[in-house]
Amino acid sequence: MIKLSAVIITLNEQRNIGRCLESLAGVADEIVVLDSGSKDDTRKICENYNVRFFTENWKGYSQQKNTANHLAANNWILSIDADEALSPELKQSILNWKNAGKEEFAKFNRLTSYCGQWIRHCGWYPDPKIRIFDKTKAFWKGEVHEQLSFDSGINIKYLNGDLLHYSYYSVDEHIAQTNKFSTLAARQLIDENQPVTFLKVLIKPSAKFIRNYFLNLGFLDGFNGYVICRISALQTFLKYFKAWQMTRRLKNQKS
Repeated sequence: MIKLSAVIITLNEQRNIGRCLESLAGVADEIVVLDSGSKDDTRKICENYNVRFFTENWKGYSQQKNTANHLAANNWILSIDADEALSPELKQSILNWKNAGKEEFAKFNRLTSYCGQWIRHCGWYPDPKIRIFDKTKAFWKGEVHEQLSFDSGINIKYLNGDLLHYSYYSVDEHIAQTNKFSTLAARQLIDENQPVTFLKVLIKPSAKFIRNYFLNLGFLDGFNGYVICRISALQTFLKYFKAWQMTRRLKNQKS
């Protein structure tokens, strides 16, 4: 049987962390939590579970996750966010994967709850994620929607069941996060020297809405589907507009 370490990074996650830890019972051989200085009861809740709790200043999503992975005793990592939980079917699939003993990376679908509604369209589902991997053969990279980087020859097994993602509890939370993520994404465009024109500022948001609402059937998720697609388009607009502004400022500084 493969030994598996569940790894979580946290910051003020008192409303989510208990549910996440509860879902890991009987699946993870150890649970590592790397906190970034929570001011709420995150640590107190973790102390009610068999958790190895560490604290470190925030260094960015990828770097924080990579640091947390190195704190784990086992090479095999189950990377899970504090606002996620394993469904019963996924728990059984992971147990089957462990018992099989085949050293394969594993991915599974993520199902997101938005303001209390499970979203099955809008480009949000099935949203497959590789979350089980050997930390000696993979690492996280990127500052927004971080991606797992690994060699192309690695075998990946698809597990049944959903990773349950409890995302936004209100539209206000979604909009606040949109502003934050669009700034990070804009900086990433600049850091990667990707060309940003005002034409992209005009076209990209509309293309995003059309793809998610019509092509990805967002309208089938009702009013919340419309809200999600509108805010996703807004985030795209803000990303390219902020990057365009940054590019102009850089040019003015050089001239």
